[in-house]
Amino acid sequence: MSELGSESSRPAGHAQRLAELGITLPEVATPVAAYVPAVRSGSYVYTSGQLPFVNGELAATGKVGAEVSAEDAKAYARTCALNALAAVHALVGVDAITRIVKVTGFVASAPGFGGQPGVLNGASELFGEIFEQAGTHARSAVGVAELPLGAPVEVELIAEVG
Repeated sequence: MSELGSESSRPAGHAQRLAELGITLPEVATPVAAYVPAVRSGSYVYTSGQLPFVNGELAATGKVGAEVSAEDAKAYARTCALNALAAVHALVGVDAITRIVKVTGFVASAPGFGGQPGVLNGASELFGEIFEQAGTHARSAVGVAELPLGAPVEVELIAEVG
């Protein structure tokens, strides 16, 4: 098969899909302690927990179900997921991702708030938009008392890469 024919029969790369969706990956967030944003081990890239930083600034602080609405927190989870993808991209390139394997999300929750899964849908839905079936993943959504810097949500992921 010619190279041209090979390209036309191949699905579009993830970078192209991001462009089609109008999504630009942010700069990798600077770690706030002694760790690196992402590490590759074999066929997997593990990200550190990513906060909802936008242009180097934390997008919000507070507890979900009190100072932060569940709807806003869902948008912040999406931002965290974009930051996690940026960390993977900086290490291996987004086109190297073959599957999103696991997403773990932490939600700084006000007493009585139980909507953590809905908040984490912000990250999960983003991965589905970008990676389609390969974005379907296992997930944990955990309510916690506090997160670093007072952030309302934090997301980490495991991506399989080729």
